[in-house]
Amino acid sequence: MENWSFPPAYDAAYFPPSNSRYWFPKRETMPAGDREKAILERLQVVCRYAYEKSGFYRDHWNKAGFHPDQLRSLEDFESRVPVVSKADLRKSQASHPPFGDYLCVPDSEIHHIHGTSGTTGRPTAFAIGRNDWIAISNAHARIMWGMGMRPGDMICIASILSLYMGSWGALAGAERLGAKAFPFGAGAGGMTARCAQWLDTLKPQAIYSTPTYALHLAQTARDEGLNPRDFGLKCMFFSGEPGASLPGVRDRIQDAFGARVFDCGSMAEMTPWMNVAGSAETDGMLCWQDIVYTEVCDPKTMQRVPYGERGTPVYTHLERTSQPMIRLASGDLTQWVNEPNPCGRTYPRLPTGIFGRIDDMFTIRGENVYPSEIDRALNETPGYGGEHLIIITREAAMDELLLRVEAAPELLAAGTDRVEKFRADIAHRMQKLIGLRAKAEIVPHGSLPRTDFKARRVIDDRSVFRDMQAHLEREKSP
Repeated sequence: MENWSFPPAYDAAYFPPSNSRYWFPKRETMPAGDREKAILERLQVVCRYAYEKSGFYRDHWNKAGFHPDQLRSLEDFESRVPVVSKADLRKSQASHPPFGDYLCVPDSEIHHIHGTSGTTGRPTAFAIGRNDWIAISNAHARIMWGMGMRPGDMICIASILSLYMGSWGALAGAERLGAKAFPFGAGAGGMTARCAQWLDTLKPQAIYSTPTYALHLAQTARDEGLNPRDFGLKCMFFSGEPGASLPGVRDRIQDAFGARVFDCGSMAEMTPWMNVAGSAETDGMLCWQDIVYTEVCDPKTMQRVPYGERGTPVYTHLERTSQPMIRLASGDLTQWVNEPNPCGRTYPRLPTGIFGRIDDMFTIRGENVYPSEIDRALNETPGYGGEHLIIITREAAMDELLLRVEAAPELLAAGTDRVEKFRADIAHRMQKLIGLRAKAEIVPHGSLPRTDFKARRVIDDRSVFRDMQAHLEREKSP
């Protein structure tokens, strides 16, 4: 049943034929023009709903001079409806605790509460209604079907089961898919070694985690005397950080486990966050536009950029009723295209996934650099040991880039000449990638910390130089 009502009303007993490539063939393969007409009709409904139910959207749109009655085309939506930022959401929740005045359902309908950790400021609370949770599980099951997972498959959720939405969304999808859900979790000391043992024993068909954790898991398995390829995994799907669409990272994971790698994930606020996700036949990330309407926009003007260009994703829920996000600016950077997809789905695509957050970009000697670009280059360098740190410093008036890079054990065992060649290879790749000289410090394999969650690999020490300079200037003052 290809139902697309609002609010959503999915048939819990529905499954496509087991040999079908598609969960909803019509919705996934319809001509793009027909889908855009349907999306416009849904946007008109969603915007009226939010205007009536939410003081947040009513005030936000009134200030911008927008009313839902003005919405007559997708161009109207993209040019008239102002974007929403994470700062706007935090401000709403501060003034209307705990869930903000963009909560559009009664408190009694809240089914799940998740949120951000709040490590960099006020945490954001996600209040998800009962019916929305059902819609999320259906959307994720549908997308996981597209990756090749089927009822009866065992799916290991190897990610932190806490406020973090990623784990719970994957689990909800696995349960709706009729899979054997295996929520192993992550984060506790020694847990990765136990995870490797369980995988070797149970032989699940699929696993969900972050890309960083998958590489950590592979090395931990080897340290335990296990071969990750013996786990028998067929499908590995990831979110939480860039990497699974980058050839260097993706290929290392596939080589380690002998499994197909899928990239997915937008934002926790946008759950079902698999609204951008690859399929069994198509690499990168498809924009599943009938679940979440995705635009790629100029970060300054927030106007849609042409296909083929880079910009920041801007997302709009088409099925959520509890805390609907309407033109939420992600702050990420990507590139999108609109061309035939090998799987036959007629969605736009992010061919290299999401590069990372625009805020993560650093500027050194006038060059804009994204950590994911360095990650990719190092993962493609023979002899790379699996982990690195990017350290930005300043000596005198010049920025310096230092890469502290692990070498593979066999490279270190090959002697000094081989290590020096590795160092020179890194410097050459960085010069070619970003046009700058970079110092490479080679360290033994396993000497840099691993993580069970999202990797943090950038240390900007330029503030130390700035503070020292400010102190000297103060000392000079009379």
